[in-house]
Amino acid sequence: MSEISFLADKVFVHRWPHDTPLWDDLVKHTLDETISKNPEPKKITVFEKSIKIQDFEFSHIKKIGISVPFFKDECRMIFESQFGELFAHIHITVKSSEYMDIFRKLKSWKSEFFPNDSNK
Repeated sequence: MSEISFLADKVFVHRWPHDTPLWDDLVKHTLDETISKNPEPKKITVFEKSIKIQDFEFSHIKKIGISVPFFKDECRMIFESQFGELFAHIHITVKSSEYMDIFRKLKSWKSEFFPNDSNK
């Protein structure tokens, strides 16, 4: 599988689980300014075992949820991961006209690279 690239309308990144090391103010500020509180579309690139959001690469991915909510023309992906030594929970929302195609690609990626993920 080659990489999957798309633009996300909304992305929210926060520390998770709560018993992991705290993020310093610079990390929180940088993630807020470039991803979580930035209203511009964010570039997402999905590789075999990692996901890049803008300039941040997230690895050790687990607990992946991919869905199309009822009554909404959008696709959502939620997962736990690490960037560097820090832990994160990431929410991605895609509202483009290609949301169903992106959904199918993400489901296929998850099945191929994370077949034993607890969230089928």
